[in-house]
Amino acid sequence: METPKTSLIPSFLYSSSSSPRSLLSSNLEKSPSPTMLSRKSFLIASPTEPGKGIEMYSPAFYAACTFGGVLSCGLTHMTVTPLDLVKCNMQIDPAKYKSISSGFGILLKEQGVKGFFRGWVPTLLGYSAQGACKFGFYEFFKKYYSDLAGPEFAAKYKTLIYLAGSASAEVIADIALCPFEAVKVRVQTQPGFARGMSDGFPKFVKSEGYGGLYKGLAPLWGRQIPYTMMKFASFETIVEMIYKYAIPNPKHECSKGLQLGVSFAGGYVAGVFCAIVSHPADNLVSFLNNAKGATVGDAVKKIGMVGLFTRGLPLRIVMIGTLTGAQWGLYDAFKVFVGLPTTGGVAPVPAIAAAEA
Repeated sequence: METPKTSLIPSFLYSSSSSPRSLLSSNLEKSPSPTMLSRKSFLIASPTEPGKGIEMYSPAFYAACTFGGVLSCGLTHMTVTPLDLVKCNMQIDPAKYKSISSGFGILLKEQGVKGFFRGWVPTLLGYSAQGACKFGFYEFFKKYYSDLAGPEFAAKYKTLIYLAGSASAEVIADIALCPFEAVKVRVQTQPGFARGMSDGFPKFVKSEGYGGLYKGLAPLWGRQIPYTMMKFASFETIVEMIYKYAIPNPKHECSKGLQLGVSFAGGYVAGVFCAIVSHPADNLVSFLNNAKGATVGDAVKKIGMVGLFTRGLPLRIVMIGTLTGAQWGLYDAFKVFVGLPTTGGVAPVPAIAAAEA
């Protein structure tokens, strides 16, 4: 006997129809009990792209989100390699690299234009792997935790769902990123160590062993988990507020260009918050991956508590703000390309309240 299939789309987040009222009427007829109504009828319409064929929360959906993460993180981080290079050197040697402008000047004088992109290969590979895990697993865990909480609590505590889903995804993503980050920092902050990934990786392993590649994992988690929690939760909230207060039309009536503009703007503002909350750990990661055998205590003693929060922060705010805005723009552009709605902007509301409106 064939068992009925359960819908892959959580009813409190999306519905297959463009008319929420018709869906509400259908559910009221099928479920007249107030108890059942409160448990099952958190319904809102989602933007649809007919004919493209990707079902929400299907394997194809997660594959699309994973590939979108590769594009959004790998390409953007590689593009800002010059900023990252100056930032890392300002953190490691502030006496030499005293400001952003002088940092660029010193690098140009000592290494030429090519020096600005030193370490771009481990950057591209590392952040592509991280982006795949970050966005793919975020979509998975967001749905998983929403299903565990149930429609009522998932709608009421949606920010906690965003925070838990993004934190869970980042734990996995950083395991993929960490070896590449270790090589990248060493190549960027120690001239002459290696030209890039191909010779830097074996040289790093020979010097510190494979375990040395993960020496910075704990500080990396300390930097990236708060960063990603802020990145996703604040983005979802900011985008929802933009559609609610700044744009007169509902999201599904807005053009795709406007929706992608909202994604970039929401991502940029979220990126500023991300840079601030994760900056102390970023200084630790740079210090530990640059100095052989160094500990967190050594870093705190040399940099100082104030330095952990402030050294290189202005440049990182510019870099991460731009980076995060571009990431959300690229990610949602790819989702639109394959026929999926952009992220955020539709807040679940109780069906009873919607029916009375």
